[in-house]
Amino acid sequence: MSKLSYNVIFRSEPEGGFTAMVPSLPGCVTYGRNLQEAQKMAVDAIKGYIMSLKKHKELIPNDRESFFGSVDIKGTPVYA
Repeated sequence: MSKLSYNVIFRSEPEGGFTAMVPSLPGCVTYGRNLQEAQKMAVDAIKGYIMSLKKHKELIPNDRESFFGSVDIKGTPVYA
């Protein structure tokens, strides 16, 4: 079995904990009370997602060649 890599976005939540989102797997979102738990939950969610893709004979995406960057936009109003 080849190695699969996925980018995961961890967002700190105001009430505590972290939401983990996997952009290349639509709807693959989970939560952990701390970063370590969120990482563990993300791995579990990804494995479940992949199992479902295999069951339905769908293509399994891979982020091995992808990366995230960010840009800053000046002069744009920020709303709370």
